[in-house]
Amino acid sequence: MSEPATVDTPLKKLVGDKTAKALASHLDLHTARDLVYHFPRRYDERGEHTDIRSLDVGEQVTVLAQVQRTAVRPMRQRRGNLLEVTVGDGSGGMLTLTFFGNQAWRERELRPGRWGLFAGKVTEFRGKRQLNGPEYVLLGEGGDGEAAVSDEIEEFAGALIPVYPAAAAVPTWVIARCVRVVLDTFTPPDDPLPSSVRASRKLVGLGTALTEIHRPSSKEELHRARRRLKWDEAFAVQLTLVQRKHRAADWPARPRPPRPGGLLDAFDARLPYELTDGQRDVGVEIAADLAAPHPMHRLLQGEVGSGKTVVALRAMLQVVDAGGQAALLAPTEVLAAQHHRGMLDLLGPLGRAGELGSAEHATRVELVTGSLGAAARRRALGEVASGAAGIVLGTHALLYEGVDFADLGLVVVDEQHRFGVEQRDALRAKADQPPHTLVMTATPIPRTVAMTVYGDLEVSTLSQLPRGRSPIASHVVPAAEKPAYLDRAWRRLREEVTAGHQAYVVCPRIGDGPASEEEPPPVDDNGRRPPLAVTEVAPLLAEGPLHGLRIGVLHGRLPADEKDAVMRSFAAGDLDVLVATTVVEVGVDVPNATVMIVLDADRFGVSQLHQLRGRVGRGAAAGLCLLVSEAAEGSSARERLDAVASTSDGFKLAELDLEQRREGDVLGATQSGRRSHLRLLSLLRDADLIRDARAEAIAVVEEDPELAQQPALAASVAALVDEERAEYLEKG
Repeated sequence: MSEPATVDTPLKKLVGDKTAKALASHLDLHTARDLVYHFPRRYDERGEHTDIRSLDVGEQVTVLAQVQRTAVRPMRQRRGNLLEVTVGDGSGGMLTLTFFGNQAWRERELRPGRWGLFAGKVTEFRGKRQLNGPEYVLLGEGGDGEAAVSDEIEEFAGALIPVYPAAAAVPTWVIARCVRVVLDTFTPPDDPLPSSVRASRKLVGLGTALTEIHRPSSKEELHRARRRLKWDEAFAVQLTLVQRKHRAADWPARPRPPRPGGLLDAFDARLPYELTDGQRDVGVEIAADLAAPHPMHRLLQGEVGSGKTVVALRAMLQVVDAGGQAALLAPTEVLAAQHHRGMLDLLGPLGRAGELGSAEHATRVELVTGSLGAAARRRALGEVASGAAGIVLGTHALLYEGVDFADLGLVVVDEQHRFGVEQRDALRAKADQPPHTLVMTATPIPRTVAMTVYGDLEVSTLSQLPRGRSPIASHVVPAAEKPAYLDRAWRRLREEVTAGHQAYVVCPRIGDGPASEEEPPPVDDNGRRPPLAVTEVAPLLAEGPLHGLRIGVLHGRLPADEKDAVMRSFAAGDLDVLVATTVVEVGVDVPNATVMIVLDADRFGVSQLHQLRGRVGRGAAAGLCLLVSEAAEGSSARERLDAVASTSDGFKLAELDLEQRREGDVLGATQSGRRSHLRLLSLLRDADLIRDARAEAIAVVEEDPELAQQPALAASVAALVDEERAEYLEKG
């Protein structure tokens, strides 16, 4: 090609129309940049082959292996022959390749001793792993059986063979060939990383890194290439977050300083228990933020039951004392209603302004949800608009047009991961000036995740549990292997009820009817039975192991007044057992509930299970959580459950959760609906690199806040962290 390729050159100009169409339709690769940033998933080394025994049935794989033997036999059901080729990994692992039809030429080609890359979907037949009709490329053979190199497979000339994320229609060697074509004509962009950063951090140039990651000359050079490209990813994210934090510091906000002798002091005086040291320390941080002339932007994280709601209520009262209003956005009507009841109970006369027996300087606490009747809604909105309601609680109904505040000074977002950026922005936009914002989560966040995803928020952590909270014991109940254990679980639940306590039974699905966001699809990709459903399990329990107990049902498809009635009955002790979906995952507080049985526990995520079990042990009696599963011993699902049962440390579990999820999901690819551009960075393994990148980003932004003097760097950041993803990273 006469003209060098740039990052924007369409692939069809470089690899031809047919191949370019396949790359676009199957892998979403369209330009030279897309392809050179489509990094290998792993590298096979000649002499060290794929561990065939570790392959999972149903997995689309590419294996480097050696042909061991071939056999031809007639097919039973139709005319023709079947060619079976056995390949091995050198350590005893064997895989059978099957080819249908009369293909004598293939038998001659796949003779014993040949090495190759074989790609296909793993199946199992009569206990043997196999690939049916796989695509393959042979690496040639030398005199000693080691792979040799031919002109046709020049892309595999090195000792390290790149294996790419591929598709059945576009195997890894096609991608490697295309990468070679592009690299041979590609002119890398000017290196956007400041030379001072490259020098101080000992980073190779961008062009070298892009070449070596695809065609590594040695393990050492590959390591240097990966380190440089990880730096680009970490640096782009940190620059984006530091810039946003820098801009936020310049926004004007109305200070809301504490008022001695006001509502907050009166509330602290009537609080029926002592605050923990952590609650006091975080309260001091938040009070100082609220008194500042720019908006607070703080994340409050803490274990389930660590007392975040009381910390938030104290912040809301400080704002009311300063003449403003505070709004709390909750993800469900059940949780919003519970916050409303809980805050009214805690405030007592302080939350009943205008009523008989109210305290001096009292305020009003209003609940705004979608299920309010017309008259109640008009009354509530009037209280909000006039400013008489100092504290407003609600669901997304708070975001609707017609909900107007007199002076919105603080927005508290509970369980922030349940709300999109647009929803949080809509509530903030109801204030004349940017309000202070406090986002809360009970899902513990590893330090590097907080640094990377929440890097423009100040982070406060509550690690102590309030006095009076009891420990929670967790156990896995292997229902398939030991059915008697499940029988014992139901007897254990009855024992707790007999002792005067209450219980939850949690199912992953609601049951018949349209799908809901709170339940998984009825059948997964492996064809397993549908997850157990609330509407099916509840009657079976009532007729069987829990016969005679008072059983209630709660799920997201119930009308709002019915949900509220069920929760009130359970909280009042009128129900012994609540059979529910994850609608009870957050915020539901019934101190008398001591046992939870989670059915099909392997269908839930690690953090979700940790959240769920936090619903028990909230009073003086110890809590018990039983995780019922049919997952086989030794399977990844069972190991995940064993890990949850073995520790109550939410931060350890959050790291486990992160290890099992794609980094891109954590960094916003799922939320934005686009492919993550952060392909190499590991939030756990690269903690030191992320910390160093943040330090460099702070220095760069302090000197050049908008990167006006470094247009190449600004363009690089925009390519890696586009505006949509940057908004996601802002997190509220």
